Amino acid sequence: MKDFEKKEDSRIIKVFLDEEEEAFGEFTPPVKFVLDTTKIPDGKHSLKIVAKSSDNLEGVKIIPFEVRNGPEISVIGLKDNEVIDTQTPIVINAYGSETRDKFIIRGSENPKAIPSWIWALIIVIFAFSLFYLVMFLKPELYKSFF
Repeated sequence: MKDFEKKEDSRIIKVFLDEEEEAFGEFTPPVKFVLDTTKIPDGKHSLKIVAKSSDNLEGVKIIPFEVRNGPEISVIGLKDNEVIDTQTPIVINAYGSETRDKFIIRGSENPKAIPSWIWALIIVIFAFSLFYLVMFLKPELYKSFF
């Protein structure tokens, strides 16, 4: 009859942030919680989850993540580890989800040049349109080889 008796559930999950010695949470599985990143500084972190089974076997899982509660910072004109000389123009922009501000679209947040392939496409379309217009107005210029 002892096999059918209910064993006490000794399973436990401990959750650690970064290299902390003390867990910020101890739960019995299954667990569902909300990680409040507003109390964690921006940057790279890791969540270490240690689970102990009812047989006292331990499992460990480490999940790296990055917190970015502050504004997104965009830099145009300078890339990571880039070698530069003379005078280098740099554009810096910082934007985030400002919940108190109204969202009004005023244009691009990061001004960038129009890519060259778009200019080439515009020139080809303009040239074909001009050719088609000339052929439409003066059909005698068109000579078929067939």
